Amino acid sequence: MMRSAAHHVRTRAEAIAVMMTMEQGKPLAESRLETLAAADTIEWFAEEARRTYGRVIPARADGVTQIVTREPVGIVAAFTPWNFPLNQAVRKVSAALAAGCSIILKDPEETPASCAALVQAFVDVGLPEGVLNLVFGVPGDVSSYLIAHPSVAKISFTGSTQVGKLLASMAGQHMKRATMELGGHAPAIVFADNDIPRAAKLLVAAKFRNAGQVCISPTRFLVEEKACEEFTRHFVDAARALETGDGLHRGVTMGPLANARRVDAMERLVADALGHGASIALGGKRPNRRGFFFEPTVLTNVSVDARIMNEEPFGPIAPIATFRSYDKVIAEANRLPVGLAAYAYTRDAATLGALSRDIESGMISLNHHGLGLPEAPFGGVKESGYGSEGGTEAMEAYLVTKFASQLT
Repeated sequence: MMRSAAHHVRTRAEAIAVMMTMEQGKPLAESRLETLAAADTIEWFAEEARRTYGRVIPARADGVTQIVTREPVGIVAAFTPWNFPLNQAVRKVSAALAAGCSIILKDPEETPASCAALVQAFVDVGLPEGVLNLVFGVPGDVSSYLIAHPSVAKISFTGSTQVGKLLASMAGQHMKRATMELGGHAPAIVFADNDIPRAAKLLVAAKFRNAGQVCISPTRFLVEEKACEEFTRHFVDAARALETGDGLHRGVTMGPLANARRVDAMERLVADALGHGASIALGGKRPNRRGFFFEPTVLTNVSVDARIMNEEPFGPIAPIATFRSYDKVIAEANRLPVGLAAYAYTRDAATLGALSRDIESGMISLNHHGLGLPEAPFGGVKESGYGSEGGTEAMEAYLVTKFASQLT
């Protein structure tokens, strides 16, 4: 049934992608990729449904059989964000169904149509009524009702750290399991020994995807001092080549922000950074056009005291700061209380190994961008949450381990 639903999503990918771009703003090419990736996620978790193995434990006494089995935790309440309306919802839905759980999905109010299309695909393949449920409404009202409801056994939330802490505390009051995928502020470390033009090109693509409204977007660019001028030049050139506009128009590579609040937030962050001594290398303002647009922006000489180095921007602003030593850059990378994603570029094998060990982050991508695949763990540490929404680890939170010891 899950495989059939994945097929339905693929055959409707163009129509779903158009809806997503119309309601969320991202370029149509990005919406297509997200829709097709959703189908891949459904298929991957469908295979995991076949691998929820138990085990037999050798008993210490004769005539005793000891068995470990895995059972579905029960009804799941899932809350998803607007920035990736399919990507975030499909992880929760697929893991729950693969584990044998029914699920109530609270759709983001800003992006209802594409998420509803995902649910429709499961309805159309005959998923029994009541297994997958979609609700709309005021987020606080829905979450407070579902989390406290005695029938709900598990919570899954993707969103800001502030809201995640509130929902986690509510879940804790009722001893409900919870998976929390919360905000981050990903460092992107660039060492001078690396291929600087390549690093700049890849980081621009990652930074300005979905107009920077990505929880794993690189958001603090820490560049070795002797390579900073070269990196900034290549980074600015690549960012300047982005075409901002209506996501449905051919050639557009960056769409608008989600709402007017996000544009106002970008202006405040730029003004604060300038007040702390930063300079604008590119952009820095709203373009003269209708809509919630903000120019691809690059800031240089950004102080660690600036708000943008301490608050997740969730928008198209790239702040660049420099470092001189490995220890200093690791200290800066780990300075904040969040740890969702991190990136680094270097040719030195010893440094690569040290980075994997020393950076406090749930996910690290070195010399490329390889996060967010269905088969890979997806989650953070510290105030970026707990639990995984990808890989085999994602199934754990939807399964109860039961031990049975029997004397025959």
